[in-house]
Amino acid sequence: MRSFLFRLIGILEIAGGFYGVTNMLRRLFPLGSMHDNLLALVGMLLFGFILVAGVMLVEGSEDGVRFSRIAQLLQLPLIATPLLTYALHSGAYINVYATVQAASRLGIDWHFGSQNFAWAATGPGVSRLGINLLALLSWLVLRFR
Repeated sequence: MRSFLFRLIGILEIAGGFYGVTNMLRRLFPLGSMHDNLLALVGMLLFGFILVAGVMLVEGSEDGVRFSRIAQLLQLPLIATPLLTYALHSGAYINVYATVQAASRLGIDWHFGSQNFAWAATGPGVSRLGINLLALLSWLVLRFR
């Protein structure tokens, strides 16, 4: 069972990392503003790291387990406030979040076969704070083997 779960996590990391790197390359060219280029480069580095972690995990490397744990921790938080936005997922996500406004509510959002990277000093009008449950579960599987 452990081997199956490690391979599944690795496959999601490889697929999401590759898709993320190619998407960030597409955002990088043609060259735009300095801010857009910086965001694309940071995203490319993050998705490249996730891709390498997934390949190493599928190969059975102990470093792959350690890198994949870090990759899952990077995907854990979901922060979308007017002051700061950060979200990262590679391969799949199951986000549980709370909107922070006068009438707060809980929500769940999920998608498989996708990638996303959002990092900005601004954000939406309605704030959201949450966690990626799939990243948390993957981190726990990698942690308690």
